[in-house]
Amino acid sequence: MRRTSFAQWPCSVARTMDLLGDWWTPLVLREAFYGIQRFDEFQKGLGIARNTLADRLRRLVDEGLLEKRPYQIDPVRHDYVLTEKGRDFFGVLAAMSRWGDRWLAGDDGPPIAFHHERCGADTHGEVVCAHCREPLTAEDTSMRMGPGYPPRLALHPEVQRRFGVHPTEEPDATGTG
Repeated sequence: MRRTSFAQWPCSVARTMDLLGDWWTPLVLREAFYGIQRFDEFQKGLGIARNTLADRLRRLVDEGLLEKRPYQIDPVRHDYVLTEKGRDFFGVLAAMSRWGDRWLAGDDGPPIAFHHERCGADTHGEVVCAHCREPLTAEDTSMRMGPGYPPRLALHPEVQRRFGVHPTEEPDATGTG
């Protein structure tokens, strides 16, 4: 069965899920943040089938989250190193971990601690407003069409309802109505 592609959907969550594709991909990235770089180390740490791992690493390299760097010539072997785009995925993993720690951790507490080297404290990921630095919660946040929202879709009644655009307003795909 072919998987539906979300790569062209006007939604960054859908596009990200299209890139991730399955549960192995974020785990491969998690291992990269643990400092794992070699194929055999990924395979051993995850217990993932070699062909599945090869596919996930290839996709992450193709998408620019990992870079292959040769460390051996004969035979050629590569390290898989996080790129800037890959390192930027850290916040996603931290947010996922925070949610899992709150809702899925057992009585013993979170299985992994995030230690902030700069201040020396154990901490957790938190999503904050980039403008005022206050926590970003569902209760005080609304979604609006951004500048990249396709104008051809912005006039659809269901899209206008989703984003609270009133029929008398002209959606301008900037998020201002």
